[in-house]
Amino acid sequence: MIILGVILLIIGLLASIDILWTIGIILVAIGVVLWVLGAVGHAVGGRRHYW
Repeated sequence: MIILGVILLIIGLLASIDILWTIGIILVAIGVVLWVLGAVGHAVGGRRHYW
């Protein structure tokens, strides 16, 4: 999710498409939150680890 967000950020920046930039920021933020929750041991979506 983080990688997809970064790709959308880059495409949005290069093509000057604001909606891709916004979606990229949201995906990166969600990906980081899920990664941190999984890393500290909280169950995310019924799983012990989030990959």
